Amino acid sequence: MADPSVCFGSSVSAVDVMADPLFSAVQRFSVASPVFVQRFEGDKNIHISFDDEKSSDYLTETMQRKLTLAGLSADNVQVSFDRNYPNSRTKVVTYKGIGNRANICPIIVEGTPEQIAFAWNVGVGNSTGIGFGALK
Repeated sequence: MADPSVCFGSSVSAVDVMADPLFSAVQRFSVASPVFVQRFEGDKNIHISFDDEKSSDYLTETMQRKLTLAGLSADNVQVSFDRNYPNSRTKVVTYKGIGNRANICPIIVEGTPEQIAFAWNVGVGNSTGIGFGALK
């Protein structure tokens, strides 16, 4: 609140910290922003789409790494795209001049309520710090 100006004449007038919702052991989320999944093969950066058979493994690995870094248990957490959703698609999102093929597809997270709340708070996939993978 020391500098409430944001951009385009907007400013922050108040901040309300809300409690996490109560989550069950399996939770389906819509995405608030595209989910970006990437892996490096040698010097090549591969962008993974929702229909890739390894996408669930990659989403889960990334979430396990984030949970471990946060000091939380990564045991038995699973993250996947909802492959039954008929309107899944990819979209190229440009960030700092680089086109990133990201996914617009609901996400299913399985784990403890704490792990699922963590995923809801930090997002899923890669580059969540720049806005990818936000869940709603």
